Order: sequence, then structure tokens, then C-alpha cells
Amino acid sequence: MQGSTVDEAKIALNYRSAEATVRHGAHADHRIFGVVMFLVAESMIFLGLFSAFLIYRSVMPVWPPEGTPELERLLPSINTAILIASSFVMHRGQSAIKKNDVAGLQLWLGITAIMGAIFLAGQLYEYFHLEFGLTTNVFASSFYVLTGFHGLHVTVGLLLILAVMWRSLKKGHYSSESFFGVEAAELYWHFVDVVWIILFTLVYLL
Repeated sequence: MQGSTVDEAKIALNYRSAEATVRHGAHADHRIFGVVMFLVAESMIFLGLFSAFLIYRSVMPVWPPEGTPELERLLPSINTAILIASSFVMHRGQSAIKKNDVAGLQLWLGITAIMGAIFLAGQLYEYFHLEFGLTTNVFASSFYVLTGFHGLHVTVGLLLILAVMWRSLKKGHYSSESFFGVEAAELYWHFVDVVWIILFTLVYLL
């Protein structure tokens, strides 16, 4: 009789543990779902800006308008390569924490942060050397709005990465079983990367 009671207690304990695991997993899925929905909303904003840019381009007889200095492509191309490469570096960080390698996470995120900072520095350098201003013409205004809004997102992504690195200093905060912050930051960074590829193609190449 006593053995039966012990077995029932074990079954109940296992059931509660399984239930807690399911709830925890569902909670994590909901958090990621929330991040994805946020990025979808941000995508709609960029879609509106890209659409406006293309409409301006289609209705103007000459694009860019006459007298607009030609954009330098070398620096933005280097910046593009750096940002694309940073996404792969960022992924290495998540791969590291999935192996409980906190030091590896910090290393790869640190490199990603440096690459993001270089990208922003390159963009600021370009701004300081452009031969047109925000109100020069519709192309100039569109250029500053698009690149500036994207630069804001890169800055937010950089702050997220630094926040994850700071929180990783607390022992046991991230592990192979708990890495939502890392995953959310990586999703955001990939989003910033994809948006820039579209922006670079529309503004600098077409």
C-alpha cells in the first residue's frame, strides 16, 4: 500500500514537471511570436517608405533630379558587406550559448557590436561628406529619411546586443535551456540586415 502511494506521488510529480515544461515552452513561443509580430509591424513602416520612394521615382521625369550629386558607392558597399557578415557572426553567438558556451556568446556578440558600430560610423562619415542636404530635393529628403530611419534601427539593435552581453555576465542567466534574449536580439539584427539590403539596392544601385 505504501509503495502504491509512493508511485502515485512520483506520477503526480512527473505530471506537474511535464506541465510546467509545456507551459514554459508555450511562454517562450509566445515571446518569440511577439518579437516576430513586432518585426512585421516594423516591416510595414519600411514598406511604406520604400513604396513612397518608388512612387517618387516613377513620377519624376528625371531620377535623381537634375543637379543631384552622384552617390558614392564604395563606402556603402563596404558597409553592406560588414552588416551582412555581422549577421553570420551574430548567429555564431547563439550557436555558442546553445552549447552552454557563455564566453563564446560574449565573444561573438562583442564582434557583432563592433561591426555594427563600424557600420554606423561609416554612415555618419557619408553624411558629413554628402554634397546635398535634407531639403535639397525629393531624392535627398527620401535618402536621409530611409537611411536615417534604418540607422536608428541599427542603433537599437546595437543597444540590444550590448544589453544581452551585459546580462550574460550574470552566471547562469543564459544557457542551452534559456536563451530567449539572445534569440530575440538575433532576429532583430537579421531584420535590420535584410532591410538594409533592400534599401541599398533601391537607393544606391537602381
